[in-house]
Amino acid sequence: MSKRELAKAYNPHEVEDKWYEYWMKNGYFYAKVNPEKKPYTIVMPPPNITGMLTLGHVLNNTIQDIYIRWKRMQGFEACWIPGTDHAGIATQNVVEKALAKEGLRREDLGREKFLERVWKWKEEYGNTIIKQLKKLGVSCDWKRERFTMDEGLSNAVKEVFIRLYEKGLIYRGKYIVNWCPRCHTALADDEVEYKEQVGKLWYIKYPIENSNDFIVVATTRPETMLGDTAVAVNPKDERYKHLIGKYAILPLVGRKLPVIADEIVDMEFGTGAVKVTPAHDPNDYLMATKHDLALVVAMDTYARMNENVPEKYRGLDRYEARREVVKDLEKQGYLVKVEDYTHAVGRCYRCDTIIEPYLSDQWFVKMKPLAEKALQVVLDGKIKFYPERWIKVYEHWMRNVRDWCISRQIWWGHRIPVYYCDDCGEIMVEREEPKKCKKCESTKIRQDEDVLDTWFSSWLWPFSTLNWPEDNPDLRYFYPTDLLVTGPDIIFFWVARMIMAGLEFMGEIPFKEVYFTSIIRDEFGRKMSKSLGNSPDPLDVIKEYGADALRFTIVFLAPLGQDILFSTKKCEIGRNFANKIWNAGRFLIINSEGIEIRDELKFEYLDLADRWILSELNKTINELNRALETYRINDATRIIYDFLWHDFCDWYLEIIKERIYSPESEEEKISVLSRAIYIFETALKLLHPFMPFITEEIWQNLRERKEGESIMIESFPVADEKWIDEAISKNMKFVQDVIIAIRSIRGEMNIPHTKLCDVIINISNDERKNLINDYITYMKRLAKVQNVTVGSGIKRPKFSASAIVLGDEIFIPLEGLIDLEVERKRLEKEIRRYETMLIETEKKLNDQNFISRAPADVIEKEKQKYENFKLTLEKLRQNYAYLVE
Repeated sequence: MSKRELAKAYNPHEVEDKWYEYWMKNGYFYAKVNPEKKPYTIVMPPPNITGMLTLGHVLNNTIQDIYIRWKRMQGFEACWIPGTDHAGIATQNVVEKALAKEGLRREDLGREKFLERVWKWKEEYGNTIIKQLKKLGVSCDWKRERFTMDEGLSNAVKEVFIRLYEKGLIYRGKYIVNWCPRCHTALADDEVEYKEQVGKLWYIKYPIENSNDFIVVATTRPETMLGDTAVAVNPKDERYKHLIGKYAILPLVGRKLPVIADEIVDMEFGTGAVKVTPAHDPNDYLMATKHDLALVVAMDTYARMNENVPEKYRGLDRYEARREVVKDLEKQGYLVKVEDYTHAVGRCYRCDTIIEPYLSDQWFVKMKPLAEKALQVVLDGKIKFYPERWIKVYEHWMRNVRDWCISRQIWWGHRIPVYYCDDCGEIMVEREEPKKCKKCESTKIRQDEDVLDTWFSSWLWPFSTLNWPEDNPDLRYFYPTDLLVTGPDIIFFWVARMIMAGLEFMGEIPFKEVYFTSIIRDEFGRKMSKSLGNSPDPLDVIKEYGADALRFTIVFLAPLGQDILFSTKKCEIGRNFANKIWNAGRFLIINSEGIEIRDELKFEYLDLADRWILSELNKTINELNRALETYRINDATRIIYDFLWHDFCDWYLEIIKERIYSPESEEEKISVLSRAIYIFETALKLLHPFMPFITEEIWQNLRERKEGESIMIESFPVADEKWIDEAISKNMKFVQDVIIAIRSIRGEMNIPHTKLCDVIINISNDERKNLINDYITYMKRLAKVQNVTVGSGIKRPKFSASAIVLGDEIFIPLEGLIDLEVERKRLEKEIRRYETMLIETEKKLNDQNFISRAPADVIEKEKQKYENFKLTLEKLRQNYAYLVE
């Protein structure tokens, strides 16, 4: 394709790869320390190396790209740092599944060989999602790409662990964790997926010591009763006050259990009395710490019953044990009843195994000392949330923060830098592996087997990606970052922790603003998921519609703080818009062939439309910038969409065609085309952050460009307030409304497109009269008008259709334009049809049987139909009246 030439139809696939390579080759994405510019920094939320591109990634990264491109064009040193997360459990599972196909387990290889296999897998497959993101057009600084397990970030993780340990904020202790018996590791709360299922609620009698009395407890997990160490009731529950302080006897085991009172007990659940199993339930564990209860672990790490239960149950899987326990309870007369019970059950997010709350030795971070400052910076507005409602959620979590379990019983990840002496038991936390014990000088040293929670590396992301803990120019210049774009589901697991880490280790907030993305749902409002089959592959969407169309559509549909209702078909919004501006670009290029386009800064030969479009352009610049500043991103898309589609293409280009095709002079043609191209180029710059590929292609061809030039490094438009003129906008709107009224009459009265009509306008206002007289050419061109008569006191001609604009009457004589008799008969038939439909709909809405049974949305649709039929009927009768007077 030669310069200043666009293909007849826009083909995104011929454009998108070409320009991405061009941007990369010219280094436009790369940022460096530049004292002459202000920095603007974004760190990409690192996708898992096991991940594939989803619509969630598309939305998140499109928003980031919009802001980085916008700020780059505004003259900031824009730095977008990409990277990937090692995804400990997920990646280990993928590699273990591959090993299983070879008949191997990780234990068969040993730790070192297994990790070699994981690294090999990462090199082969770990960058898939990064390659996919490039298809979307993301303008990241790829020279800065990081990985949470690379050497620099690994050093940062180790440094943070040691500093927190030395400060007394990291400790080892027993605690209830989410335990996956299949993956054989603790899980973070967000790694547990809760699914509703129908189970059972077993009611069991616990005898009261030295009496014939008993207390009945209800449980969904009877096998865990083998680890019970108390029975609890609410202190306000009058039914059980006489039992508080007494002892119950644990059926099947015989252990004495104190009956305790605790407000945590829900009086409405079951019987209002609950068994307390501190080693297998987080709420029970909290009660145990308050009431000094014994902790009995009833299972091993494979969820099999262990040596702490009666011998007959030892070695049984938890579900086998459940069957045996229930059978024995029934046989011995302890089982009162069994009910069906629907409840949410936690499952491992990777293997779908039901989670076992489990008491084990783990490493923890004390969170309360870190949370206080992190909460305050948000409450003080030093970090702004968009939408603001997430502040309340954040505040609730931070005020109720629990210590963070950071150890994981897997091999892939940052190994905990803790070493043990096998001879004297000394614990050493070191940056490098010690050669001998500090206490007894033994050389029998072993490192802790566990690795750190994946989040422990990603909470350092805003500064570890800038080579912290080394003091360096990049860290001083680009930190703190400016914007974080993320989902609200990880507000605590990632956002809050990054704020804590930034304040603790950098003494500064990690980012200034957080934009929480919307949930993407299908057109029926269902959350997208693979199981429902309603989650399209973004690469397939890009193949069908192009990256620009997908980018534009997904943010066009995304109001701040509201869910997105997405379907692939909706990408026609973006594709149709791309086609519209492509055709506008072709029109300007074709008609300016052989003309030297000027930078039209003087603007000569200005008429109403010229002044109006310049006013609208500068208003658009202001409104779009304000929308982006306040994160009303979908408003920004609508602002530029309305300007380019409606103002520029539908109105301005159509109006100036007369002056292009039949100019009064060559000078006028040059001036008109130069001005139109200047306005179009400015609008393309406004659109570029949203649709980078097509804007680059059109911009490069609008006029001759030199190698190395690009729209993405052009200055972002700044409004020139002198052109904003509300009086001009008002006048143009009147002219537009008149044209629209004429078009509407033509459509309603079936006036053939090929026939020109005469228009009579009754205006009493001299200013508007002059306006119409001055711009009759607009009407003639845009509304297929032959003659226009303007005056005051004009009466409506016989057999004419009419409309009113600002009190002024517009008449179109119909004789000679249409066959009046044929049109009367057509309208009579239409009137009868709509009268019938209106009566039927009215009957339905008056039918109490229908109203009582039909869903609310069906009733609402019928009401809307009724109103539409009524309005249409009124219009048809009015049009009929025009033909019979």
